Amino acid sequence: MRRQGLLVSLTLTLLVSIPSVITGCGGTQMPSNTPTADFSLGVSPATASVTGGAAGQSISVMASATNGFAATVTVSPGGLPAGVTAKPATLTLMPGVAQNITFAADASVATGAATVTLTGTSGALSHSATVALTTTAVPPPPDFSLTVTPTSQTLVEGTTGTALSLQATAMNGFASPVAIGIAGLPAGVTASPASPTLTPGTAQNVTLAASTTAATGAATVTFTGSAGALSHTATLALTVQTPPIPDVTTYHFDNARDGLNAQETILTPANVTSATFGRIGAGFFQGDGKVDAQPLYLAGLNIGGTATNVLYMATEHDSLYAFNADSGAQLWKTSLLGGGETTSDAHNCGQIIPEIGITSTPVIDRARGTIFAVGMSKDTKGAYHQRLHALSLTTGAELPGSPVEITGSYPGTGAASANGMVPFSPGQYAERAGLLLLNGSIYLSWTSHCDYQPYTGWVMAYSETTLQQTAILNLTPNGSDGSIWMSGNGLAADAGGNIYFLDANGTMDPSFDANGFPAKQDYGNAMMKLSTAGGRLTVADFFEPYNSIAESNADIDMGSGGAMLLPDQTDANGNVRHLIVGAGKDRNIFVGDRENLGKFNEKTADNSNLYQDIPNALANGVWSSPTYFNGTVYYAGQNDTLKAFPITQAKLATTPSSQSAVVFPYPGSTPSVSANGTQNAIVWAVESNVGQLNVLHAYDATNVSRELYNSNQAAGGRDNFGNGNKFITPVIVNGRVFIGTQTGVAEFGLLP
Repeated sequence: MRRQGLLVSLTLTLLVSIPSVITGCGGTQMPSNTPTADFSLGVSPATASVTGGAAGQSISVMASATNGFAATVTVSPGGLPAGVTAKPATLTLMPGVAQNITFAADASVATGAATVTLTGTSGALSHSATVALTTTAVPPPPDFSLTVTPTSQTLVEGTTGTALSLQATAMNGFASPVAIGIAGLPAGVTASPASPTLTPGTAQNVTLAASTTAATGAATVTFTGSAGALSHTATLALTVQTPPIPDVTTYHFDNARDGLNAQETILTPANVTSATFGRIGAGFFQGDGKVDAQPLYLAGLNIGGTATNVLYMATEHDSLYAFNADSGAQLWKTSLLGGGETTSDAHNCGQIIPEIGITSTPVIDRARGTIFAVGMSKDTKGAYHQRLHALSLTTGAELPGSPVEITGSYPGTGAASANGMVPFSPGQYAERAGLLLLNGSIYLSWTSHCDYQPYTGWVMAYSETTLQQTAILNLTPNGSDGSIWMSGNGLAADAGGNIYFLDANGTMDPSFDANGFPAKQDYGNAMMKLSTAGGRLTVADFFEPYNSIAESNADIDMGSGGAMLLPDQTDANGNVRHLIVGAGKDRNIFVGDRENLGKFNEKTADNSNLYQDIPNALANGVWSSPTYFNGTVYYAGQNDTLKAFPITQAKLATTPSSQSAVVFPYPGSTPSVSANGTQNAIVWAVESNVGQLNVLHAYDATNVSRELYNSNQAAGGRDNFGNGNKFITPVIVNGRVFIGTQTGVAEFGLLP
């Protein structure tokens, strides 16, 4: 029994004495089931937002102990966006004790979203928590940008450029005025205004002007805008050029026949005085006969490899000359007479005496190297010829196919008709009106000798390349008269290819068709518009005065004056008007709307069908043409003063704004204007009566009562240039004034 009890006791002792770790047979300890001490990491809140440059946002970070964890935890953030920092950069947490970490963004932060990971470590233990971080960029400060439009400009010396547009554009609520400084202007170039101030969002114009002595070349003009500490610039590429010398290739400078050279930079109201201006050099280009045609001028023409300014002169002796316009040397001379021929006699008429050769002003096509002229002659059998010539600009040689005989006929029963055709008889006609070059065609028109019958009104077209006749029109095919002479003015033309002129006394039909045109196509004493569409010549529109028949019967027609096309004018209702101005012997000024000339008033005895009629505006009628400058029309009628009629809202003033003290004897004067853009304008007019001394006058275009110069002022007859020659207009170009006379061309300019 005692042995059994001892065994039981030993067993109980063994059970009580089992240790917590049991050692195996090999001596290895076996783990127990007790949990390991640890921690978790938490953040509050789990989202954060920061704005660049603003105060940061703090979040609470806490390590929570598990299973008796009591160690410290080191926390570091990761994944911070660029420009975002965390403070403190690391945290040391005691379990159960929260600490704050603050996220802040500097000015470089970009707007976006990121996940920031906070990682806590303690020994081998590591846990993390995430924060959804939103970043907002720093709001940009108020600012502006500056622009100039256009970014480049070319100025010619003595001109004002088109307006530049400066604009400051606000950004981020900018609202301050911007002061503009302008730097880099070449010498002689000014800006107006010189120091503009811009309101953001509102453009302001700045205009640059170059004096006649401005420095030429390229420059960069810098516009600097300043507002407080802010400053921005815009640049303009500026080029200043010497003004080109214009060509004078047709009567009264251009096909509008406005008599304006707006590229004259040498002559000014300040230097055109008898002390500084007059006949220069030899002062004369000698010819072999009267110069009824206006001289023409080409700048820098290549003559024998040298750029040469050339003056072209035509005489009634049927000679065409080219001179070096600067030295006066004759370059060439060509006679338009055929073999054994002479110039035409005067046909017992005192209008063109003592001979008839080249009466009308030639026309030049520089691109083709050609000058076109019409010469009249008489052969050994007594037959008369009218020929169209095409000569080389550089040599005066006749070009292939030149000359051609001018002939023609037209269906009708009018004067000299036979078998239903009206013939063009060369001896019955003279070409007084200047030639017109339009769209590759040369247009000619014809007048009579002292209204000697039979004659009718003719317009002809010739190809400038083949010299063949391409179109013909008779203006009185079933009547008589109706010539075109206009005291030497040329047929005018617009950009649409329409031709305009004033027709002299002649038959006007007593009845009209349904469209208001004369029933028999007779247009005596009319303001005419011709269409050249399809290579044909047709009447597109016309105006006849209400008393046309009475005026024609009394030889008080409008054909003694020339037509002029005005630049576009805007009327009181904002409508753009295309106007034509003309006047004749009846003292009225007629202003026509080129889109509706008015035809003939069949209802009332007045000219209410015309756009504007100014009765008795010119004291004794007109044997000349007007000129135009900067909104003003100038007329110098016979035995009348030079008058300036300003245009307001597309209407001519009914009375002149100024007039000269000088009265111009018959035939009055066809003035011309020289100007540098809209500056330094001078009206030039010649007293040119065949029995009296020529007198050149220069007037201030802004007030023609102010005479600047006349050729009688200098002592000793220094500037005299012989007796007058009818229907002469001065040519002003490159600082010179050229005037046709009875024996050649006189030359005026600044005295040396």
